[in-house]
Amino acid sequence: MGCAAGFVNVPRIKGSHNAILSGLLAADHVAAALAEGRAHDEVRAYEDAWRSSDIGRDLKPVRNVKPLWSKYGTYLGAPLFGLDMWTNELFGFSIFGTLSHGKPDHAATKPLSEVTPIVYARLTAKPAFDKLSSVFVSNTNHEEDQPVHLRLADPSIPIDDNLPVYGEPARLYCPAGVYEVVYADEAAKSDPRFVINAQNCVHCKTCDIKDPAQNITWVPPEGGGGPNYPNM
Repeated sequence: MGCAAGFVNVPRIKGSHNAILSGLLAADHVAAALAEGRAHDEVRAYEDAWRSSDIGRDLKPVRNVKPLWSKYGTYLGAPLFGLDMWTNELFGFSIFGTLSHGKPDHAATKPLSEVTPIVYARLTAKPAFDKLSSVFVSNTNHEEDQPVHLRLADPSIPIDDNLPVYGEPARLYCPAGVYEVVYADEAAKSDPRFVINAQNCVHCKTCDIKDPAQNITWVPPEGGGGPNYPNM
């Protein structure tokens, strides 16, 4: 539940505890609803329950951290959200109230015409790691013949719209190299094709959140496949 809802304490970079607590809380409410013989309705009490629980008490004092950081940057935003966290902790209120982000992540992606590609200098002659090596370390596994769990509402959008306007950002923001644009002639960049390597997916849901066309939907894979971190 927490992973889907984003119950992450941003300044402390902690979220696993809220993911677990929110799952337990959801199970309690669903079990109570089933015990009452309910079906095909919403468990509306869950909304108030998480806000008044340890999850809400953990997240409310830090609710303005990311909006202030995004709006004012690190040098100005960090002192402001630090002040905001202290007023919340000491006095139980925020001098900023409750700020919003203004727009969702997918609407923040700028078209190629408005940006200049960043050229990063290589730190070493040989890269320390690559995406596929990191996928291997995560022990990600999906049966290759299972239905693809990354669904496209319109299969034409990645090539017809996202590629010319945004450079198809899915191939860049995915940390596992799931999305590729493959050309029949790489040198001429002709006849592009959008490829989804769903077996590499680490279930971060970045594509579901960040796709500018909101064309990609992540659904649970068959058989609970995905990353398996043995030391967690």
